[in-house]
Order: sequence, then structure tokens, then C-alpha cells
Amino acid sequence: MKKFNFRKVLDGLTAASPVGSSGGGSGSGAGGGSVHPGGTAGAAGTPREEIQETLTSDYFQICKTVRHGFPYLPTALAFDPVQKILAIGTRTGAIRILGRPGVDCYCQHESGAAVLQLQFLINEGALVSACADDALHLWNLRQKRPAILHSLKFNRERITYCHLPFQSKWLYVGTERGNTHIVNIESFILSGYVIMWNKAIELSTKTHPGPVVHLSDSPRDEGKLLIGYENGTIVFWDLRSKRADLRAYYDEAIHSVAWHHEGKQFMCSHSDGSLTLWNLKSPNRPFQTTIPHGKVQRDGKKPESCKPILKVEYKTCKNSEPFVIFSGGLSYDKPCRRPSLTIMHGKAITVLEMDHPIVDFLTLCETPYPNEFQEPYAVVVLLEKDLIVVDLTQSNFPIFENPYPIDIHESPVTCTEYFADCPPDLIPVLYSVGAKHKKQGYSNKEWPISGGAWNLGAQTYPEIIITGHADGSVKFWDASAITLQMLYKLKTSKVFEKQKVGEGKATAEIVEEDPFAVQMMYWCPESRIFCVAGVSAYVIVYRFSKHEVNTEIASLEVRLQCEVEDIITPEPETNPPFPDASSQLPSLKSLSGSTNTVACEGTMKDSIPCLSVKARPVRMPPGYQADLVIQLVWVDGEPPQQITSLAVNSAYGLVAFGNCNGLAVVDFMQKTVLLSMGTLDLYGSSDPYQRQPRSPRKSRQFAADNFCMRGLSNFYPDLTKRIRTSYQNHVNGHCTSPTSQSCGSGKRLSSADVSRANRRGPGRPPFRKAQSAACMEISLPVTTEENRENSFSRSRSSSVSSIDRDSKEAITALFFMESFARKNDSAVSSCLWVGTGLGMVIILSLNLPASDDLRQSEPVLVSPSGTVLTLKGAVLTFACLDCMGTLTHRPYEVWRDPHSADDGDKARKRKLVMHSPSSSQDMGDHQFAVICSEKQAKVFSLPSQTCLYVHNITETSFLLRADVVTLCNSVCLACFCANGHIMTLSLPSLRPLLDINYLPVTDMRIARTFCFTNEGQALYLSSPTEIQRLTYSQEMCDNLQDMLGDLFTPVETPEAQNRGFLKGLFGGSGQAFDREELFGEATAGKASRSLAQHIPGSGGIEGVRGAAGGVIGDLTRARIALDERGQKLGELDERTASMMASAEAFSKHAHEVMLKYKDKKWYQF
Repeated sequence: MKKFNFRKVLDGLTAASPVGSSGGGSGSGAGGGSVHPGGTAGAAGTPREEIQETLTSDYFQICKTVRHGFPYLPTALAFDPVQKILAIGTRTGAIRILGRPGVDCYCQHESGAAVLQLQFLINEGALVSACADDALHLWNLRQKRPAILHSLKFNRERITYCHLPFQSKWLYVGTERGNTHIVNIESFILSGYVIMWNKAIELSTKTHPGPVVHLSDSPRDEGKLLIGYENGTIVFWDLRSKRADLRAYYDEAIHSVAWHHEGKQFMCSHSDGSLTLWNLKSPNRPFQTTIPHGKVQRDGKKPESCKPILKVEYKTCKNSEPFVIFSGGLSYDKPCRRPSLTIMHGKAITVLEMDHPIVDFLTLCETPYPNEFQEPYAVVVLLEKDLIVVDLTQSNFPIFENPYPIDIHESPVTCTEYFADCPPDLIPVLYSVGAKHKKQGYSNKEWPISGGAWNLGAQTYPEIIITGHADGSVKFWDASAITLQMLYKLKTSKVFEKQKVGEGKATAEIVEEDPFAVQMMYWCPESRIFCVAGVSAYVIVYRFSKHEVNTEIASLEVRLQCEVEDIITPEPETNPPFPDASSQLPSLKSLSGSTNTVACEGTMKDSIPCLSVKARPVRMPPGYQADLVIQLVWVDGEPPQQITSLAVNSAYGLVAFGNCNGLAVVDFMQKTVLLSMGTLDLYGSSDPYQRQPRSPRKSRQFAADNFCMRGLSNFYPDLTKRIRTSYQNHVNGHCTSPTSQSCGSGKRLSSADVSRANRRGPGRPPFRKAQSAACMEISLPVTTEENRENSFSRSRSSSVSSIDRDSKEAITALFFMESFARKNDSAVSSCLWVGTGLGMVIILSLNLPASDDLRQSEPVLVSPSGTVLTLKGAVLTFACLDCMGTLTHRPYEVWRDPHSADDGDKARKRKLVMHSPSSSQDMGDHQFAVICSEKQAKVFSLPSQTCLYVHNITETSFLLRADVVTLCNSVCLACFCANGHIMTLSLPSLRPLLDINYLPVTDMRIARTFCFTNEGQALYLSSPTEIQRLTYSQEMCDNLQDMLGDLFTPVETPEAQNRGFLKGLFGGSGQAFDREELFGEATAGKASRSLAQHIPGSGGIEGVRGAAGGVIGDLTRARIALDERGQKLGELDERTASMMASAEAFSKHAHEVMLKYKDKKWYQF
């Protein structure tokens, strides 16, 4: 019996055997000998022996590094006035803690329950969170990765409000039933002291007061607790005597309560838009009632009611009038008015209108003590999609310039690219052109949230993240050293005319909502060429210049269709490189209004682009300036299909892009179209498939409607204006997405599809289908927004068998490279590698002019090489390795300013780098081509075209992203699979190095934004507003602790002001309030065990063990162990003292009894 070698399977099946034996039969057998020569691996034996791969599995580990952006769906806000750090809780159970720029920490509750409230233990390095699952958690912030120390889960009551007095270890917890419980923060155990609702209200009251909406101790006397109930009842509870000192009633519901710092009066906000001011001496009625935004009635009646005032803060100043700040309370007669924050200072009322609804706000004050003049200096306002801080020290209330990258979602992110270890001069250059567009009018004070500490760390290489957005904007971010700062913003929509409402259906029929949405980006950092593909089927090529220029925008129109009957015969003088390539070669023209006017209604649209390029000269500021706009046009009434692949090469001066119809290659130096043809025509005689003739074209109206619905609502339902369900019904529940790269316009359902739809049953929702660059179909339920955000399923047939149903073949990957185009080539030449949705790889030869002088005048010729390679699944990425296994950099032109003042020959001369890092003579006589599809990866030896290595990555799922990246001076293939696995494979041998089920793809956002980069880094959009960065490098995981900021820094708590003798005598309770004595187990007893359950957390030694290593970790563990031992010794000491006191009392009592009866006779007892 033959012994099975399992190790060789794991090592990427690298035994010297034919390709088919390692599971690559579908790749080699699909096209026969003419397509893939198969052959044995003997020809490549030498390279296998030469290349020493240095990467092993020890180099890889996955962990999240940092999360950037605005917390998604925020619900709660807290601020530590001594540490000066801010905490934001969200509906998904996340907590973001922010300090000075660079100090940004993300924590997540395991339950995922919404955060209701946050409370800092001021200057203690701890935070209490109350969640919607009625659990309290204590977070330890004294470590770089905060962890939960204790949790307390309420079983029978629902938490509604919490209050932790300054420098107290007892937390007051109000519940939905109206009861108030008290929790010891140190042990997280419930006290036996409970304020029951029926004891707090008067016995004569017949109705339940409702949930507790407010708790606070009196600034004048800590032994008095103010309890606010929802229905308008206020109880001033004496904690010592366990009874109500006073009760107040108001006929409107209470939303919040705020104390005057002297503790003699307090203010309430109500549901009718009123503010009531109460005095403790006369609680029968408020001594002042105002409706700040209510209209005063002429007949002297009470002002009309307004919207509820959801929160009020009452802050006093020593040298001026107090501040009354509240949210809400606007008049009902202005329904379209934006959410507002009102600041009342003396007689002045200032209304600050916000762009988004207000979630919460906090007033920042100079002192943490509630019984001193508060001296407010700023207001932090948490909005649904923004965070702003208002400066209260200036009369016009300017806002502070926000240093955090919280405007990532200013317009929905549609695509991302990540570049690590890019040229170091790029960041200052981009910042210099971006800094000129900074907004004015900010406060001149420093950002007040300045806590924590952060240093640069050991990682020093520059990193840049680029985000494309739905409004056509592109943002460049400095992402070095796990921070994020915006460098430069480019608005791609500025090259197009603004759409007018009464312009007819010129553009409305193409893309309904976001016609300028960025769909793909391609950036060459060395040459600074930047290229954007938009959702309306256009490509813009940008060049970078430091000089402002005023010029016309060059534009081209391209016809792309794959049906033979649509191909136009070429003009006699043209010499196309392909026999049938004839719809290309339009001359350069400036688009005029007449060119873009849509024909009368009812006539067929043809040769019309989706958008109109500006025909007049346009002022372009320094930065990226549009060099050429290429637009696909309507063909015989059918709209252009969206672009599915994009590549640019600055050395060649070419841009290539494709869609499900075919491929276009454009010379952006000469501004001419070199190639524009259907995918099937690219094969020529090398087509490996016997394709069936196409059926007659379906209804063109249906195709246009299908294109119409490619709005961003599919992926961003929460950020779009409306959801059109009528269209979903029209197309039987199927809809195509904006970045979908669809392979067909209006595909008719087959009988199998219909039967599947019938099996779904009447109760199940229809599914919306979208297709990715790899022509995958991903089903997203559309019943509710939430379901569409969080669901992800797959229904995909074999890409090969789908040919019978639709002969369109999308171009899914493009790659310019110096390589061997044919088997018998002896030297490398300029090539374009084309990958398709059916797993085919076509190599096109590029014949460039021999000298740079002729480049502007001589034409570039594109011709087929006859080479076709095959893989399983849609092709995702290409790369090229030299004979030593080193990654070959694509050729590029060294950047020069196109508008430089120096017009000499030296300035105009192009400097090209064709081979990097090796020079041309070191390239060797062969190279390796790395090709990865959504199913497998292959490494071919060129020019022999022998498949050396093949690795079937997945059978049951498919890859969403694959990138060839450098790590530790070596190279590997990084893959992200739809089933959540992140994998790395060695190159060229394709040995599996890492395979971790890390990130379940819960929505299309992750699938569309995930990308890898060099040095073991990756990112994805974890929510519509946040970028999550992660690393798959063991070295970076080890160094991560040093790179993260410290949330807690030792700061002395400010001393309380000296109140003076008279104020101390008459201003408050002369009796000291001992909470320990009152709430402790000795006095109050134990709480019922069934009421709440204590759950120990992992924030102690366990949390440190996982977070730190080496000497520092040992010291930290020793310190915590010492603290715990000291705490236990302290508890033992307290118990011993208590026993001694008890024994002493017993001894004293026994002595008294003995003295009492000492002289009595027995008959006197």
C-alpha cells in the first residue's frame, strides 16, 4: 500500500509531479494543450532548488491594532475632568476612549448589548458601563488594552440610570420599577440598602411613579439623594434616616435634573419644553417655570408647549451669570428645523443648530467638585454622526478644530486602498497641498480632551490610506504609526458639469442617487499618477502638480460591447491591432453641450456618455489635476456597464480598464484609444470554450432600469435618502449594487431559478443579489435595514457552467509588467496581463516606441501574444517575481511636475525605472508569474509557461481579496476568504503559512473594503463610519503594546476649595457622612442573591498576562498580585479589628454584669 505523505499536502503540494496530480486538473485540463501546456515540473527543477524561502509560520499572527473614525450608532458619553479623557458608548456594545491625538482605544462588550450609560471613576483609571442587558461592568483603564474587572448582572430589574458621586466607592443604580440599588465599586457586590419606590413616594399616591430617570446626591450634603421619576415626581431622600425629606410633583414628565452648586435649588427639564427651577425650602411648586422657545401668548396665558428638553445642565460661574445649556425644546411650528443646542447665559440665548440629531452632551468644568463654582469652559456635543466641542469662553461660541479622524464617513466610503512603506516625501507633499484648504473660524484654544500619553513607537515607515466616497471625493490619510490624519481631499466630481433638475433624464436614468461615486482607485506612489473609476462608467487620470493651472479638461469617449452585430467596421486609414477591433480609435475631442444632449424621448440613445465633462477652462489648484477623462457611452439604447478592473502604468503612459463587456486600453499621453473590444475577441483563435450563440437581446428598457438602480442604497441603507421597493418588486426581488460589476444587464430567470424562488415559500423575504469584481453573487435580505447590514450568504454557480446562460465574460484583473509574453521569448517585453471572470488569463503585447522622443508622436501597438493560461474561478490578482524569488516592481516614471516653471529639456525628459529592484541584466533567463483567482493560486515559470505550483485555496467558499505583499524582506500571498479566513501562502512555493478563521463577513461593506498591504498590515471598514486596522505580522503583534497610547497617566486630584468657617458651619450638614457604615454589610445586610449575579472579569492578572510580556509584564503581574495581597491583608486587618472591638465590648458588658450582681445575695436575683 502506498504511504500517503500528509506533510507534502500542507506544504502546498510541491512534490515534483505534473500539475494535475496536485488538484490543479481543472486549470490544466480545461483548455487543452494549446491553452496550458501542462507538462511536468522537471523544467523548473532548478529554480525550486535555488530559491530559499525565509518566511515560516512563526512570522505570522493576527491581531487588531487600532480602530479609526466616528463610533457607529453612539448612545452614551462620559468625561473624566482630571484625566481629561472622553468615553463614547455605542448601540453595538462598543466603547471608544479618546484622549490627546494618538490616544484612541476601542473596547467591546462580549454581549454586544447597547451601552446605556458610562461613568468614570474620576482620576482612578476605571470606568463603569451600564448596558441594555441590565449588566454593569467595571473597566480597568490602567492598561493599554482595557479589560473588565467585574460585572454585575441584574436578573429581576432593568437598569435605567446610574450615578457615582465624586470620590465615592458606592454606585447608585435606578431601575425601571422605580427602585434604587447601591453597588460597591470595589467588590461589585450589591448592598442590602435599597430605596423602594413605594417607600419613596407618599402613601396616598395611587399610581406608580415610573422608572428612575435621575439620581444625584446633594452638593450641600452627601447624605441626601435626589431621585427623579419619569412621571414628574421628585423625591429628596435622607439616606441616614431612610425617609423622604421632601417630595415635589409636576404635571409633565421629567427628562433630566441639574443642581445649583450650592445645593439649595435644582432645575428640571420636561417633556413640554419647559424648565422648572425648584427651591428645597418651598417644594410645593417651582419658583420659576420657563419655556425658552415657546411663543408668548398675547392674553398672558402660559406659552405654548414645545418639543421635550431631553437634557439640561446648570453650571455656575464666580464672575458672571450661570450657564443653562439644554438640548431639544424647539417649537413645534418649525418641523424642518435642525436639532439644536441652546446656551442661555444671563439674558442672552444662543441656539446652535447641528447637522445631526443630538445623542448626548456634557459641559466641561474647571473643577470636579460639585459643591464649588463650576466655571464651565466647553461643551462636548455627541451627535449621531459627529462629535463637536463648543468653546464657552468666547461670546460667539466657536467650535474647536477636531484633531480626530471622525469625518471618514462625511460621505459614505465606497472603496479603500492601503499603502505601507511608500516614498517618504509623499506625506509632507500631500499635507502641504491639503493644508491650504483648511477651514477658518475655529476656536484658538487647545483641544480640551488632552489626556493620556502617546509616543511614536518603533514603527517608522510611512503609510497612506486612500478612501473613495459616494459623492466622488477621494481622501488621502497619513496612517503612519497606527494613527490617522487627513492629508488631502480630491473632488473628482469637479470635472463634470453640475446636474440641473430641469435637464430632462440625461443622467437621472443612469444612476439615481450618487452618479459620481468612486468605484475603483489605482495609485502609483512613485510617479504620483492617480486614477479613479466612477460608478457612471468613467475613468479619470490625474497627475500631481505643485502649481495652480487653468486649462481645459481633455476627454475621450469609448464604446464597449461584446456583441458581434454591434461592432463597427474600421475606417480604411486605421490599422487596428486586432482583426475585429474597430469600435475604438475615436479622436480626442472636447465634449460640447450638443454632444451630450439626449435625443428626444422615445428615440434610442447611442454614443452618449452618462455625464457631461466641463467644456470651459477649469481652474485646478495645486495637488491632483485631471489630465484625461474617459467615458463609456450608451450603445444602441443600452447603458454602459460599470467598470470592474483598472490599471495604470506611468512608464508606458497607458491606462487599461474593463467591464463585463470587454477591455479598453487608452494612451493618456497621446490622448487616444488604442483598444476597445469585447472579451471574446481578445482570445482570437485561442478561445478555450465552445460558446453557444447568444439569444436575441432582451428588452432594452429593462436593461436601462436595471442600471438605474445601481445606487449606494444597497450597501449604505442608513446613509441614503430613500429605499425604492417598487423596483425590487419589478425585477422579482433582484437588484444590482453600485460597485457590483455586474455581468449582465437583464438576465431572465431560468426554470431552476423559478423553482428555487417557489421553494422559498410565501413567508420568506425576497433576496437582493449583487455581484463583485469576481462575478460572485452575494444574497442580502432586504426586509429591514438592519438585516441588510448584518447578513451575508452566498449563491454561486460554477463560473464555467454559467457560460451557457450568459456569454459575457467580465474583465476582473489587469496588470502591466515587463515579462515574457510568449513561450519562445528570450527577453522580457512590455505586457498587459488580463484576467477574466471565468479564470482565463490573456497576455497582450505592448509595442512602445523605441525612444522617449518618439513617445508623443509614434503610436503604441497592442497585439495578442497568443498566450492563454487558466485557473479555477475569477482572476483577482497578478504579481511577478524574478529568478531569485524577489518581487519585481512594476515599471514607473519618476515623478516630475507637469507644470514646472523650468521648461528646459532636462525638465521635459522622462526618467523611467523599468526594472526594480534588479537591473535588466540581472533579471535572469526566467521569471515567476503569480496568479491568484477566487479559488486557487498558481505560480508559472516564464517563458516556459510551466505551472510550477498550484494551491487550491478553497472549495466551498471564494476569495474576496488577494494581494502579493512584502514582509520581513521576503514576499508572500495574502488572501481574505468570504468564510472569514485570512490566509498567507509562501512564494513561489505556495506553502500555507497562516490560516485563521478571523473575520466573518457579515455584510458587503467588509467584502468591498478589505485590503492587504506590505509589512503585515490590512484594513477594512468595520462599520459605515469606522476603519479597523489589523496586522498579520508576529513582529508587529509583539511590538503593539509599545505603539498603543496610555489612557491613564498619574495626575494629582485638585484640592477642594477652603469653604471657610461660616460656610462650613451654616452651609451644610455638620455631620460627616460615612457611606461605608450605612451601606456596608454590617449595617445594611446582604442583598438578595437572586436580584443580581456577580461575574468576575479578566481585567486582573489574566488580562495583564495576555496583554504584556517580558520583564514589564512580570513586574505588572507582581504589582497586581501585591496589591491583591495587600487588599486581602487589609481586609484581614479590618476583620481582626472588628473581632477585637467585639471582644472588648463583650468584656465590658460582662464586667458591668459582674459589678451589678457582685454584692447581691442568692435570694435577691
